[in-house]
Amino acid sequence: MLGRYYEDFRVGDTYRHPFGRTISEADNTWFTLLTLNTNQSHFNADYAAGTPYGRLLVNSTLTVAIVTGLSVPDVSQHAFANLGWEEIRMPSPVFVGDTVYAKSTVLDLRESKSRPYAGIVKVFTTGFNQDGTDVITWTRTMLTYKRGHGPGNAD
Repeated sequence: MLGRYYEDFRVGDTYRHPFGRTISEADNTWFTLLTLNTNQSHFNADYAAGTPYGRLLVNSTLTVAIVTGLSVPDVSQHAFANLGWEEIRMPSPVFVGDTVYAKSTVLDLRESKSRPYAGIVKVFTTGFNQDGTDVITWTRTMLTYKRGHGPGNAD
């Protein structure tokens, strides 16, 4: 079984997500250009050399996207709606060539009042680099199917 249903979560459980992702210059440039982010610190090495970091920064919304993706097998494979990301913090920068990993801790669970086939799962997620330095954190809340519900209901 890939992913957890609402009943599979327990408050306090922590999942170290199984994959890591090295961010290439191409990843960063394409994502930046696709999202129309014109801050040159993401795609102009000459410009970035003049910033306090002295090199290209990974677009922070790419970091959000990758860390979210890393967490999917453990926390949102069976979610059908993201209800929100709160308190997104970026305590350290991410640079081209960094490898990002993630872990999530279950903070809260509650039954949905309007959808008897689902529950609400709240997790705290941390993304960290190859050195173990935290690069991003947030709290995320999702509407998640209960076992036996949702598309493909074979479980």
